[in-house]
Amino acid sequence: MGGETVKVAVLGAGSWGSALAIHLGRCGCEVTVWALEPEVVEGINNEHRNPLFLPECSFPQEVRASGQLAAAVEGAEAVVFTVPVQFARSVLRPLRQHFPAGAPLVSASKGIEVSTLQRMDEIVQEELALPPAQFVALSGPSFAREVADNLPTAAVLAGSDREVVRRLQRRISAPSFRFYTSSDVVGVELAGALKNVIAIAAGLAQGLGLGHNTLAALLTRGIHEITRLGVKLGGREETFRGLAGMGDLVLTCTGTLSRNRTAGERLGRGESLEVVLAGREVAEGVPTTRAAAALARRHQVEMPITFVVESILDGQVTPREAVHWLMTRELKDEAQL
Repeated sequence: MGGETVKVAVLGAGSWGSALAIHLGRCGCEVTVWALEPEVVEGINNEHRNPLFLPECSFPQEVRASGQLAAAVEGAEAVVFTVPVQFARSVLRPLRQHFPAGAPLVSASKGIEVSTLQRMDEIVQEELALPPAQFVALSGPSFAREVADNLPTAAVLAGSDREVVRRLQRRISAPSFRFYTSSDVVGVELAGALKNVIAIAAGLAQGLGLGHNTLAALLTRGIHEITRLGVKLGGREETFRGLAGMGDLVLTCTGTLSRNRTAGERLGRGESLEVVLAGREVAEGVPTTRAAAALARRHQVEMPITFVVESILDGQVTPREAVHWLMTRELKDEAQL
């Protein structure tokens, strides 16, 4: 990424893709957003607004949109990927023949693919065959609306090539959005995905009216169990104490803008899963719960909160039954990780 003006493609024009495009435009990047919906392309190009996601937020003049994948990435020096993980392959596969040589792919998608139990770096490797140095994970406590509103935010860029990550850090950091770097791609990706499961549990507690004590216990025990799985799969323990781990966990478990917390809250109040999942916004924690539970069983990692959230989503227990089960488990030492 050289020169004063950097060309960046943002793939996906949901709330998160829109917010990142707005931020990158503010940074002086020449941004092309790829959107599936024709009305989004038209809205960004003609009105500088996305009519479906964050419609109240204005896009900088430097941001344009395209409905053609090849046109969106042509000449891009970096490609930011925000498509939900469960649909990633449907975009990555046709992207392969058009992907700009040497450009890093910055994955801002948080989740684990249910059908394969793979992270985004593994999916990208299969579909694009990029060198590991060209993959960067972006994660951290960052509500799309607050990024679009230019409120102070901090996140992490993780990649195996230190220079690639540092160039990105220098180019896309701003006084309102500070990026830290990491070499722990596995840990950052898993932290960003797994915290959504705990956020659903936090929402369930809110929906049941269980109070602040319950929420504090959930966050604390939740970071324990997602760290257990993350370390088992190759992540570093300190990553789960940082922005991508504890930072994002606190945000998604307590913030009213969290889609996963909101989904859990609605389930806790008695709405059906089908009703909760209806609509345009995606609660990635729902499929990630099933993937996380499957990985935990495969690797023999104890994840009680994840397991009960899975049981609730599958209709095997009610939220109140799940609370009773968690509170009456075998007593143990807190330090056990």
